[in-house]
Amino acid sequence: MKIMVAVKRVVDYAVKIRVKADKTGVETQNVKMSMNPFCEIALEEALRIKESGLASEVVAVSMGPAQCVDTLRTGLAMGADRGIHVEATGALYPLSVAKLLKALVEVEKPGLLILGKQAIDDDCNQTGQMVAGLLGWPQGTFASKVVLDKENQVATVDREVDGGLETLSLDLPAVITTDLRLNQPRYATLPNIMKAKSKVIKKFTPQELNVEIKSDLEVVQVTEPPKRKAGVIVSSVDELLDKLKNEAHVI
Repeated sequence: MKIMVAVKRVVDYAVKIRVKADKTGVETQNVKMSMNPFCEIALEEALRIKESGLASEVVAVSMGPAQCVDTLRTGLAMGADRGIHVEATGALYPLSVAKLLKALVEVEKPGLLILGKQAIDDDCNQTGQMVAGLLGWPQGTFASKVVLDKENQVATVDREVDGGLETLSLDLPAVITTDLRLNQPRYATLPNIMKAKSKVIKKFTPQELNVEIKSDLEVVQVTEPPKRKAGVIVSSVDELLDKLKNEAHVI
């Protein structure tokens, strides 16, 4: 079985985000970029499935500008067998990404598609659900545990919901999106980083995949959240209650 994993290039999680002066988005020039943390978890899970003997190949896919190749090289250094880069210069919104993934699935024919549940730049949490809908595949979102039954072609997914855990049984092929507690991603070792340089990254364009990229959304304005006001120290419970009632208006 082949596993396809979607990985996204985002602003590194440790970087302090700065909004552009014209408020059209966030500043990405001269900013450290890295693989989306949820995508790292998705890739790690695919690699563990392969190492357990339940998959034969892991293919990492990324979409966006030429710099996405760096993100793919990171995935290859972690252990992915090969990469696919769909080069697109404009903004890619979830529905466009889902259509591109559907087209790639039809080319590669994987038995399992794994994605991070969301990206830390837009927090959309939409692509996995959309691509499952387009493919007509069952989906297990927010996965905190994944168990594959290769003989019966079934994936059992524990997913985190508000009330606790929900367990789903999915017929393969299926789409799974990963939550934070699924695993701890590995670090790429120096020998694997060197090996990754010789691994194949195949390039596609949206036109070659017969996918029209169009903007389904319009970003009106991006602004920073308001500065948090300084706290106050109260001398008694009565004073606290008075402030909560008459100033904060929460009780």
